[in-house]
Amino acid sequence: MNDTPSDSEIDVPTPHVPAAAPPPSGLKGFLRKFGPVGLLLFYILGKFKYLAVILQIGKFKTFLTMLISIWAYAMFWGWPFAAGFVALLFIHEMGHVVALRMMGIKATAPMFIPFMGAFIGMKEMPENAFGEAVMAYGGPLLGTLGAIGCAGAGLVTGNPFWYALAMSGFLLNLFNLLPISPLDGGRIIGVISPKLWILGLVGAIGLFYLTWSPIIALIIIMGSLQIYSSSKRSAAEKARYYAVSMGRRVGMGLAFLALLSVTSIGMLAMQIPLDNFHKHGVAAQEMPEENNSRIRVRQF
Repeated sequence: MNDTPSDSEIDVPTPHVPAAAPPPSGLKGFLRKFGPVGLLLFYILGKFKYLAVILQIGKFKTFLTMLISIWAYAMFWGWPFAAGFVALLFIHEMGHVVALRMMGIKATAPMFIPFMGAFIGMKEMPENAFGEAVMAYGGPLLGTLGAIGCAGAGLVTGNPFWYALAMSGFLLNLFNLLPISPLDGGRIIGVISPKLWILGLVGAIGLFYLTWSPIIALIIIMGSLQIYSSSKRSAAEKARYYAVSMGRRVGMGLAFLALLSVTSIGMLAMQIPLDNFHKHGVAAQEMPEENNSRIRVRQF
């Protein structure tokens, strides 16, 4: 409700006196000392404020982190392969998103970290270990289908690029199936028994000994923390979360072995055409040198 002005306020006119502009303060005042260049900098910095607001939207974060990852991978593999590899990562993460939405759980858009992969955030945890296994299975399942699509493109076009990309896709999803949490394989076999995480941890330690990969070292640390955290749960909480029928346990175990077989066979199968292209490429490079040597002998 607005207040009605009194008679005294109405009868006494107040002359309009233009107010003096307050002296500039803060960042704008500091930049004004540099003249037009300073004002231009102030304008540009002001625009960053709106850019920061835009980047808070999940889709823009996904797009920006995708570009950063493509740029990082392109320094080693070139732009086409980097873009294809990041696309396979995106397909893998969207498999998790689709599985969660099927269960009525909201998930964030994928975020990418160069040389670490990508991840999504869940608004809530699944009701039990079977729901968590379904969520985890969706990623390598859709990711493997993406790798199979690349292999099909290689068969149609005969371009070794697609075979190399397919092999990377199979390897990516096979690595994620390692039975150690927080990888997808650890979440999948957790529905069978969390005790299997110990076997996965031993296998990861052996793999680290062979590769000395810092990523595997990080997975070992996170897996150890997961095992420790699980051991601190109460017996009642464990019984509720892992209350899954035997049929679902067996079904998820068989699905895990099937996907493990497909990714392993697919990776080995892609090596055959890549080796053939490599041999033909080497032969094609050596052929002109042999012909030149024969010509020189005849001329001599």
